[in-house]
Amino acid sequence: MRRDPEPLFLARETYRRRRMMDAARILPFLGVFLFLVPAIWGGAVSTLSGLIYLFIGWAVLIVLSAVIARVLARPGPQGDRVDDEVGG
Repeated sequence: MRRDPEPLFLARETYRRRRMMDAARILPFLGVFLFLVPAIWGGAVSTLSGLIYLFIGWAVLIVLSAVIARVLARPGPQGDRVDDEVGG
């Protein structure tokens, strides 16, 4: 009596969902990095350019977080949501 072997890899949808959860966890660190870049520039760039950079970086973070939230809000392969997977 042989049992079928366990699958070696995760299902594709589960794998992608977990990678999106990882991206959501990394997003705050990306934001800190983006907002600290003008401090590295020092006086080499004008204040207006720095403000435009910060505004664009802020907008990119908003768009990325909205896309990640939309993807994670969809039911997973078993019909459960992300809140059920992480115990929240």
